[in-house]
Amino acid sequence: MTLGQTVDLRGQIVANDDVEGIHILNNTSSTFTISNRKGEFTIPVQLNDTLAFSGVSYIKKEIVVSQDIFNSKLLTVYLEEKVTTLDEVVVGHILTGDLNSDLRNSGIERGINFFDLGIPGYAGKPKTQSERRLYTAGDFKPIHLLGLLAGSLEVDPILNAISGRTKLLKHRIQLENKDKCIDRAKSNLAQMLFSAHPLKERYRNQFFYFCADDAQFETLCIIKDDFKTFEFLKEKLVSFKSILQLKDEE
Repeated sequence: MTLGQTVDLRGQIVANDDVEGIHILNNTSSTFTISNRKGEFTIPVQLNDTLAFSGVSYIKKEIVVSQDIFNSKLLTVYLEEKVTTLDEVVVGHILTGDLNSDLRNSGIERGINFFDLGIPGYAGKPKTQSERRLYTAGDFKPIHLLGLLAGSLEVDPILNAISGRTKLLKHRIQLENKDKCIDRAKSNLAQMLFSAHPLKERYRNQFFYFCADDAQFETLCIIKDDFKTFEFLKEKLVSFKSILQLKDEE
């Protein structure tokens, strides 16, 4: 008797590229899991459940749990890579593999940087415009007062502290980081979330900003755990739909 019975299905993802982090969603029961670094996964299923498999580099695939799959409790899933067609590139010079030689032969003049002049410089990750503005604005600290009395302190940090510009820039960076987290959640999880828990298109952006107002959202974004984020989004979606329903009743 298999009708209504649930079994743990053990699966194996097979692909030409990385098989870790593939999203597996049971569209029928709304359960969700992620494959490990070997491409292995376990998910509870019932007969005729529909499983959806998706990853950034792969074409989405759906499989219905047949009687044979249900009985064996085993499933091998073959994923196909997404093919991106690139525009034709015309190479004007034959490259040798020697970077300095290739640059000389390309006719491109290399710009002078701070290392050429023997000046220490920042070589880390480029800052965003708001981060650069915050760096320039700085924070007003007690030591700045000593510099002011000695006549060696620039006036801008003081003016920025008085005007509140530093605080404004920090707030702007927080908003930019929040938008990045929202974009990541949309890209990785929106399709699976709304396939299992439908929400009208016109409410979806509003829903993600609703989620972003929760401090837990930023934490989940930092640790980049899609499984925990998906469970969080499901819970918030229930609350969001309740709010929409109350508005409709008003």
